[in-house]
Amino acid sequence: MIVLENQIAVVTGASHGIGRAIALGLAAKEAMLFLVGRNTAALHEAAELARKSSPRVVDHATDLVADGAIAVIAEKIRQQLGDIDVLIHCAGAYSHGDLQTASIDEFDRLYRTNVRMPYLLTQSLLPMLKRRQGQIVFVNSSKGLQAPAYAGQFAATQHALKAIADSLREEVNSDGVRVLSVYPGRTATPRMEAIFQMEGKEYRPELLLQPEDIAETVINALMMPLTAEVTNLNIRPRVKSY
Repeated sequence: MIVLENQIAVVTGASHGIGRAIALGLAAKEAMLFLVGRNTAALHEAAELARKSSPRVVDHATDLVADGAIAVIAEKIRQQLGDIDVLIHCAGAYSHGDLQTASIDEFDRLYRTNVRMPYLLTQSLLPMLKRRQGQIVFVNSSKGLQAPAYAGQFAATQHALKAIADSLREEVNSDGVRVLSVYPGRTATPRMEAIFQMEGKEYRPELLLQPEDIAETVINALMMPLTAEVTNLNIRPRVKSY
């Protein structure tokens, strides 16, 4: 098994939900962390919790979609941490609506957040990951595998993210880099609570996946021996009708 102690991991979307749970799970394994999120207060809180276990935590509050944000992150990592071993993409945006009336501006926003941003961040950090024979995780969505009604814009970006991950895996496996895509079903996060409100449904988080469920699964995959690679994980709530 791979030991994550003192490995350097970058986690986007670390302020809330799955990203926060993965960050805290990695901290418990004594990995060093570079945490990225938009919500400064929530990110700082997550970082403080991580520091109770991790030997080093750097938190960087920014809007990853903003011009120049990724270049700043790459430079900060080089200056403070050198290289990285793990890159975990958890940041993203969601939208709900039918194709006939959905705004093209909203589609552009989803593309920039869910496709262009993780593509560019991966591209910027890939030389570091190759040097360390590292690992990349794309936390996608169940909608990245099957697109339901009224989620076509979001699902299209998640399908695109799947294509990026699949192609990247074929490119970098020979360099010793592993690439994992995770497709969670409905998970009890702040975003999911907002989605339930949007759909006019009762929000019962106890019936959903928990962020810690996803975090534990991802960390177990990261610790697999180098003779193996987990490529895709499809996880859904046990109560399938909810």
